[in-house]
Amino acid sequence: MGKNCNNKIEQILEEGRRCQSLIGNVGPTGPTGPTGPATIVVGTTTTGVPGSQATVTNTGTNQNAVLTFSIPAGATGATGPTGPAGPTGPTGATGATGATGATGATPNITIGTVTTGAPGSPASASITGTTPNLFLNLTIPSGATGPTGAASTVAGPTGPTGVTGATGPTGPTGVTGATGPTGPAGATGATGPAGATGATGPAGATGATGPTGPAGATGATGPTGPAGATGATGPTGPTGPTGPTGPTGP
Repeated sequence: MGKNCNNKIEQILEEGRRCQSLIGNVGPTGPTGPTGPATIVVGTTTTGVPGSQATVTNTGTNQNAVLTFSIPAGATGATGPTGPAGPTGPTGATGATGATGATGATPNITIGTVTTGAPGSPASASITGTTPNLFLNLTIPSGATGPTGAASTVAGPTGPTGVTGATGPTGPTGVTGATGPTGPAGATGATGPAGATGATGPAGATGATGPTGPAGATGATGPTGPAGATGATGPTGPTGPTGPTGPTGP
């Protein structure tokens, strides 16, 4: 670029000398005036897509330049190792106490079923029903059978036969108890054996024949083969007729 500028300056000087020779000597050149004000301001800077070219454009004037930059973002680097856990932050302030809930209904608990369990089994209790009407269901194991006592030697008096009482009326059906909580899910069973491989499906239809490729280049001419053997000499042909005698010379 500097060489081009020097060439242009030489051309201007040569043109000046030519003009001077035509119009006479020109007076001395006056002093160069001061350079006008010029400013350079950085305008907006935007981030381009990774891999794009960086650009700089002047959106102002030559005297008051405003440079706008577009710088591509760098490619995403590999994920670094996980840093150590930071210290535990301070405990937050205790929140305000919530409003007191409404007073619940007083439960009405009655004895439900009483079941005799097997000897040595644990006693248990469960609650069924719907609040406030609840039923306490008990399972109480029976005690172990005690040892057989010694046989009495004195016969006891026979007691009078009691009067058979009338059968009492059947009581009303009790309220159905609430469904108990769902038990824990059982362990997942072992995976069953893999099924047999299914039959192979029918072959698909043959695809259309592709277009013929371009002809290949002509190969180089092969070497000349060896000369064949000389054939056998053919039979001598018959002697032709004698020509006429020429004229006698002088």
